[in-house]
Amino acid sequence: MSKDILKTTSKFLSFVLRHRPESIGLTLDGNGWAEIEVLIAKASIPLNHALIAEVVASSDKKRFALSEDGLWIRANQGHSVQVDLQLASQTPPEILFHGTAEGSVAAIQRLGLLKGSRQHVHLSPDPETARRVGQRHGRPTVLRVYSAQMHAAGYQFLLSENGVWLCDHVPPAYLE
Repeated sequence: MSKDILKTTSKFLSFVLRHRPESIGLTLDGNGWAEIEVLIAKASIPLNHALIAEVVASSDKKRFALSEDGLWIRANQGHSVQVDLQLASQTPPEILFHGTAEGSVAAIQRLGLLKGSRQHVHLSPDPETARRVGQRHGRPTVLRVYSAQMHAAGYQFLLSENGVWLCDHVPPAYLE
């Protein structure tokens, strides 16, 4: 399968499974799952089971998950539509990281990390992953998040299936 087809399909799946399922008349269940047969029938690009399975398997960020029976798909995190990923609260490591564009740092220092239109703030377990995330938006800056201190203060952390840490907000006091 060509890299272009995989990339196009991954972007399409991210869009409909994370942000705009209604754009193709798709309905996600309460946990973010979409029936693959319905997705294929409603998709605005050519899809089939083999292509979807290839995108799921080849995604370096493990953006998607298939149900055990292989009949359903969902995005692992990053939703702007309301879904319950059924993730249990976890104790985070001492430090997590957030990659952002250099131009966003001043606002983050004032307001902290905000989830914006998404359900959660996304944090990386290592600085290199955070740097790659930050590069998507311009010259990258990696911020350290004192996650253990936040957790001790009562903030909740979730760990997605693909290793991305999620929380509702990171106040400026916990950032460096």
